[in-house]
Amino acid sequence: MIENRVKILDAARRIYSQFGWRGATTRRIAEAAGVNEVTLFRQFGTKEALLGAVMADSATHNTLPPFPIVPADPEHELTLWAVAHHHRLCEMREMIRQMMGQLAERPEIASCAATGPQGAAAILREYVVRLRRAGWLATGVESTPPADAAAAVAMFMGALFADAMGRDFMPEMFPTAAEQAVSSYVRLFLRGLAVNNTATTPDLLSVVGADAA
Repeated sequence: MIENRVKILDAARRIYSQFGWRGATTRRIAEAAGVNEVTLFRQFGTKEALLGAVMADSATHNTLPPFPIVPADPEHELTLWAVAHHHRLCEMREMIRQMMGQLAERPEIASCAATGPQGAAAILREYVVRLRRAGWLATGVESTPPADAAAAVAMFMGALFADAMGRDFMPEMFPTAAEQAVSSYVRLFLRGLAVNNTATTPDLLSVVGADAA
């Protein structure tokens, strides 16, 4: 039943975040979900498969606001996206910490833990491509090489991740409010890409055509 699946996923997320891999027994998860273990195994087969389903479900139900096909206001568009991504990381903070702490013992967890961040980074890289095609990045000798743009994306995503994971126990490192800090990261990221204040934006069909090429 769909209802049982939803209850099991929610219980697994809560139990794993609290007790980690060893403590998140199938019995404990089933009890928290109000189902028996047989139902859990019928739905997911193994605890490993259940954890993968939890991560996939979290990514599906915490979608980020889409970037426009033709960027019109990079700072505003990126801030909306970054705030949403940061909020999602904060919501999953305890689960991510559990996963990171158990990677040496259970390296297979890495693929589950990386699903959301890797997907978000891919979306951001595509947005940078759109910025370049739409004329927002500086041109000429001072233009941003693709390799530097990729590094900027990695640094920006790393800043968001570090903030979300460390803000609660290292407040002296993050003295400003979360949304204010994210806005600062956005401005620094755009400055690193040498984004112009204005752009000679091509028409929609030319950008769509470039994306399809």
